[in-house]
Amino acid sequence: MVQSISTLKCASRIEILNEGGFRSDGRRQYELRSIEIDLSQQGHADGSAVLTHGLTQVLVSVFGPREAKMRSQTIHDRANINVELSIAAFSAGDRRKRSRGDKRILEFAAAIKSTFEPVIQTSLYPRSQIDIFVQVIQQDGGFLQACINATTIALMSAGIPMIDFICAVSGGVHSTSPLLDLTLLEENDVPNLTVAVMPKTRKVSLVTMETRLHVDRFEEIFKLATEAGQVIHGEMKAAILKWSKGLVKSMGHGNQDRDGGEVDEVGFD
Repeated sequence: MVQSISTLKCASRIEILNEGGFRSDGRRQYELRSIEIDLSQQGHADGSAVLTHGLTQVLVSVFGPREAKMRSQTIHDRANINVELSIAAFSAGDRRKRSRGDKRILEFAAAIKSTFEPVIQTSLYPRSQIDIFVQVIQQDGGFLQACINATTIALMSAGIPMIDFICAVSGGVHSTSPLLDLTLLEENDVPNLTVAVMPKTRKVSLVTMETRLHVDRFEEIFKLATEAGQVIHGEMKAAILKWSKGLVKSMGHGNQDRDGGEVDEVGFD
């Protein structure tokens, strides 16, 4: 049995990137997985989004701005941002049952909060609270990038003012070959990081590394991930504009400008 497990591990390493330059799921080195964004209303949330990166799927629901539940959470000159993260028990990749108090869960929730605090215009809503509930439905790599990208979309659908999009991409190095948007198999096999950027200013809002990465490789992957963030931005912006146009049309104003002029006023750059 030990021998067979070892054989499987070796086989997985070989499958990361073959001699033809293809990865285990058929993509090239810099090719991103398909992205699907669903902005259908979820329950009573003020904004929500279901985002699918390949086989990784995340649901984010946003409530607020609203009155803080606890006086201790009230900030007199701005809104308090609360992030809660949960992982569905049936999601792939981690069969361990993780509660909201799990250290790893709390670390990811804190990373998401710190990523969005400088971007959300919290000063517009003093003494209030914005609750962000992130649920990981399915995992196959790119866990944090999917959570961040879904949160961006959900906040925008809730009408929360932000100074920019936040677009996240993971990257790693297999031998000497850079890879973007890693699957779970790749994450378990190669040094990797996640980068979140603001596409308009190209400012970096988050960099996390799960494993050690040589400084030369770090700079290379960092640059590639930053550029890939622009591609993610295009997908997210298109989804938001399509949703906004449908929303305007449902309100009875969709025929004012067939070229989509009414959507341009939304201000998503």
